[in-house]
Amino acid sequence: MSPAAPSPIGNEDLVGRRVLVVDDDPTVAEVASSYLRSAGFVVDEVGDGFAALAAAERIDPDLIVLDRMLPGIDGVEVCRRLRTHSSTPVILLTALGSEDDRIAGLEAGADDYLAKPFSPRELVLRVQSVLRRSIGEFTPESVLEYGGFRLDPSARTATRDGAELALTSREFDLFEFLLKHRNQVFSREDLLRTVWGWTYGDLSTVTVHVRRLREKIEPDPRTPTLLTTVWGVGYRFTTNGDADAVG
Repeated sequence: MSPAAPSPIGNEDLVGRRVLVVDDDPTVAEVASSYLRSAGFVVDEVGDGFAALAAAERIDPDLIVLDRMLPGIDGVEVCRRLRTHSSTPVILLTALGSEDDRIAGLEAGADDYLAKPFSPRELVLRVQSVLRRSIGEFTPESVLEYGGFRLDPSARTATRDGAELALTSREFDLFEFLLKHRNQVFSREDLLRTVWGWTYGDLSTVTVHVRRLREKIEPDPRTPTLLTTVWGVGYRFTTNGDADAVG
């Protein structure tokens, strides 16, 4: 008799996960850390960019809450440097209403963002949501194989023709969803709702992640042939020879 599939990961399964909070404002760091600890997380705190990189290397956190504005080097540069060797999920804290900050953070590899001032409860929910996805909320699942790509949702690994693709947590989620629904067109609103789990939010989040994903899967990201744009509608993933689309 085959074993029963494990239940989807819930909040209780996240207890003991390690979160690194990086903020130079002691009050913000204290409030964020207090709420995260109350939710069962192990929390470490640092107050500048260089300390963040050192702590990430030393403690290998499960997730990083990272302020955009930091002494030393800012949060965007911290995220950019982390992404050269790590796929640890990052939630960026940005100034309220600063679209440039959000886009810069997403392009540097952040998985999510939260505008300041923020609700500590919302921060906890965002951390839980990102972590559930990054450790495989829906495992076990069948490996996806199309057009030379191979995605293993259980192991959270992706390869193309045997070569590993260095995808962030959100990039993996987006690619997995599109591979499962290849040749279907999805608007940015659709993707924000199904991949991010947001009923509303900044649609540029999707745009930036599509751009980043193209940089990793397309032979020439400037003229995409796989993750294509259907003008006025949305995006579609098409494996070689499956269907025609407008890039």
